Amino acid sequence: MRSVVFDVGETLIDETRIFARWADRLGVPRLAFFGLMGGMLAQGRELMDVFRVVKPGFDLEAESAAWRAEEPDSLRESFDSDDLYPDVRPAFAALRGMGLSVIIAGNQPLSAAPALAAMDLPVDQIHVSDAWGVAKPDPAFFTRVGEVAGTGHSEILYVGDRIDNDVIPAQEAGMRAALLRRGMLGYLHAERPDAKRADVVLNGLDELPGWIADQG
Repeated sequence: MRSVVFDVGETLIDETRIFARWADRLGVPRLAFFGLMGGMLAQGRELMDVFRVVKPGFDLEAESAAWRAEEPDSLRESFDSDDLYPDVRPAFAALRGMGLSVIIAGNQPLSAAPALAAMDLPVDQIHVSDAWGVAKPDPAFFTRVGEVAGTGHSEILYVGDRIDNDVIPAQEAGMRAALLRRGMLGYLHAERPDAKRADVVLNGLDELPGWIADQG
């Protein structure tokens, strides 16, 4: 293994504050909004269905634009270093110390790249889907991952919190894949029978360097 590539949302970034701000924006109690999120995901429905239930006819692009115009200096649906999970920096540092390339590549808007860069994380590269023009689980996304890693796909480990978006498409691209039990989807997906497809199921990123070391 030569490169470890990480998803962003609920792998590196705790999205609690983002969705709390959305609940406030839509005038819904936060507990109700989070409960709806969990219910929709448990049913296998899209997260965006929550927004449409709360606000029929919800248009993400239009609502985001209006929010940006009203609160240009707030975080809105973005994140900063306060949202970084505490195990991220130590894990990245340990992986770099093992001589591994550490890359961030996930489904994120263009604004996420500078937000991540501002955190001064010990990483080699940062990439977001909107810059590539292709998003997971499209196989082309993982082709791009291989290109930027500059190594064989079999030498890449992709780490994410979803089976459908992360584990399966990464493995179909010839990479190894780790499933992280974190966030609503991470916990739900870890309970699914196909979680066994993952090369490893992690309870936290602090477990990752040791697991990789054990692979020889």
